[in-house]
Formats: sequence, structure tokens, C-alpha cells
Amino acid sequence: MLASNRFFRPLLWPTVATAAMFALLVGLGVWQLHRLDWKLALIAKIDERMSAPAADVPPAASWPALDVAALEYRHLRLTGTFRHDSEFHYFTQADKGTPGYDVITPMVLSSGGIVLVDRGFVPEERKDPATREAGQIAGEATVVGIVRMPQRRDTFTPPDDIEKNLWFTRDPQAMAAASHLGPVAPFFVEADATPNPGGLPKGGRTHVDIRNEHLQYALTWFSLAAALLVIYYFYHRGRGRVGRPKS
Repeated sequence: MLASNRFFRPLLWPTVATAAMFALLVGLGVWQLHRLDWKLALIAKIDERMSAPAADVPPAASWPALDVAALEYRHLRLTGTFRHDSEFHYFTQADKGTPGYDVITPMVLSSGGIVLVDRGFVPEERKDPATREAGQIAGEATVVGIVRMPQRRDTFTPPDDIEKNLWFTRDPQAMAAASHLGPVAPFFVEADATPNPGGLPKGGRTHVDIRNEHLQYALTWFSLAAALLVIYYFYHRGRGRVGRPKS
């Protein structure tokens, strides 16, 4: 009797395992392509918001129900008076890695309400407001800046040191509670690069760095799926399961 003339005689359990793994890898690749579409739409939305002209700050009466996420990255125009006696120091770094602080100052709006404004960066040796008196703007001022949501604290974030006025998260509600400011906006505003008197604080600190590596991830998963099929083929070939069997 002649043996079967089949060119490929798959083994049951290796085939089942390979099929399951192949489906998983392809599924992960497709999921990354969906994530890519979502990320591109997010980047386009942020670009659109940041390129739009500045709007007036929403009235304080609307803040409790405000959708801050829908407002983030938009330019706002604020007019009011800074409370320099209540400024906060957020530990950070300059663009070149120089340690220092972002100066976050409450602004009492002329229309009512308080918004925390990140006025910009000062190096460590200029943390003391007395070393940058020219930048302590007196009287009514107008600031244009970008709306940002409160920062979330994670397990790697050091605790804030309220006694030393040293902050590691920019959280308007926590800062307001520490200084007994009363109700504040549920967002903060990063001032644009308009120079302050004396040059400090240095504004324009908004950085939008959204990683978009989903295409690379998708190609990786699809490549692994293809490699799995190659391994599956050579596994069977090495066991004489590929090709026409001998009579």
C-alpha cells in the first residue's frame, strides 16, 4: 500500500498551540493599529486647540461642572491681580536639565474667582522672590496661557513639603488647601512666552510630548506572527511532515 500523498501533515497539538498564539499576535497588532488611529486623532485635536485664538476664562460659576479635559490645551486670556505672597514652587528642570522651580501664582480674576498660573521657570538660586522683584507684577495684569489639567501623583512622586513650599505635583486644589486660598479653578494655566519684567519667571513652558510608537508596535506583533509561522513550518519539516512522503 502506498503512503498518503499529502505535502503537509500537521501535528495536532503543535498546530492548536500555533493557531492560538498566531491569533493572539495578530490581534495585538490590530489593536495597536486602532491605538494608532486614536493617537493620531488626539494629536490632531491638541494641535487644533493650541492653534486656536485665546478665549476668555470661563466664569467662576461654571467651574464646578466644567469639563476640564475638553478645555485642556486651549489658550485662555486672564485678567486680574497676582497674589505673589502665596506663590508656590514646583520642583522641575529647565530645557537643558538645570534644576529649579516653576513659579505658580494665584491670580484673582477681575471677573471673580482664582486661577493658579504657572508663570514659568526660575533657577534654584532665584527661588526667593526677593531676588526677582521686578517680576512681581503689581496691580491688574493680563496673562495668556494654556489650560492644563491637575497632575496626578503616582508611586514614584515624592510627597509635597508644604512647610518648605516645595511641590512635586501641580494640583490646584491641594495647593489652595495648603494656603487657605478658598475655591480655585479646577485647572491651572501655563503662561505663554511673553517676557516678564526682569526676565523671570521665564514662561512658555508648555511641552506636549505624546509618544506615538503604535505603528512600530503593530509591525513588531505582525512580525512575530510571521516568525511563528516560519518556526511552525520548519518544526514540521524537521520531523518529515512536509513534502511528499516516500512510498
